[in-house]
Amino acid sequence: MNDNSKTRALMRRGIEFLGSEYAILCGAMSWVSERNLVAAISNGGGFGVIACGAMTPELLDTEVAETMKLTDRPFGVNLITMHPDLFDLIGICEKHGVSHVVLAGGIPPKGSVEAIKAFGAKVIVFAPTLALAKKLLRSGGDALVIEGMEAGGHIGPVSTSVLAQEFLPDLAADHLVFVAGGIGRGEAIAGYLEMGAVGVQLGTRFACATESIAHPNFKKAFFRANARDAVASVQVDARLPVIPVRALKNKGTEAFTGKQREVAGSLDREEIAMAEAQLQIEHYWAGALRRAVIDGDVENGSLMAGQSVGMVREEEPAAQIIATLVEQCEDALVRR
Repeated sequence: MNDNSKTRALMRRGIEFLGSEYAILCGAMSWVSERNLVAAISNGGGFGVIACGAMTPELLDTEVAETMKLTDRPFGVNLITMHPDLFDLIGICEKHGVSHVVLAGGIPPKGSVEAIKAFGAKVIVFAPTLALAKKLLRSGGDALVIEGMEAGGHIGPVSTSVLAQEFLPDLAADHLVFVAGGIGRGEAIAGYLEMGAVGVQLGTRFACATESIAHPNFKKAFFRANARDAVASVQVDARLPVIPVRALKNKGTEAFTGKQREVAGSLDREEIAMAEAQLQIEHYWAGALRRAVIDGDVENGSLMAGQSVGMVREEEPAAQIIATLVEQCEDALVRR
């Protein structure tokens, strides 16, 4: 009987930090990472994270309460730093005693980290450069996620393997670092744990779990796709610093190029300010994602997926996905 002791030993700090059976976070995927998938992942031994995305405080309030009815295990909430109601959303997390808050999508605004820590929650941050990572960890971040460009959704410009080699030797001894982006199998998890990561984050691998509410059409598109089908969006205008998004190629990816042109035109004519322009782009993604995930419009909606999509072949329960990843990881560590 395999007790996964090598995996647990290398994940020990991550497990203690998260309070889960394994230090396997689920990436927050808008519309997908909701109560059903989040609870299934936490119940299955991982750590589920609600994707707040563009939710209003009222919607988040309901989502957290409903998730708590489905699991008594810890889970987190992912908040987008540019959300206009960020502090109200933090208030909702406080109201429910959420244990971990993930701040994504930019540098946390002044006072946000303090507001989260004030009610005893742990703060997980993202950083694209080592200098910024150190700054965020110094100013209150309890753990860091480094996410490579292989990931689905909003991505940075550097691959996971390079980020891991840059960040882990420098940070792993004193800080908790999770690695994300393009992870589809346990052998890769083993490698990052050996480099000093305390755990990993996967999104794409969980998107088509049995408990995921994603439309059957959305899941079928994932099962059919290969790594090369998950492409990054193109930036149309240098003044519109749109973070590239990785998604499966379809009419929706082309429509986004048109949307950028439209917003850039509004900027040209000085009809909107830069912050509003970026918010319009964010809302565009929320709508396009909804069309694909909820309505099943896989032609015109956004099929956000990481390059590990080629490893997603069928629907499986979240607990089974976690068990398989851990087993593969343990086997790799034992072989070494």
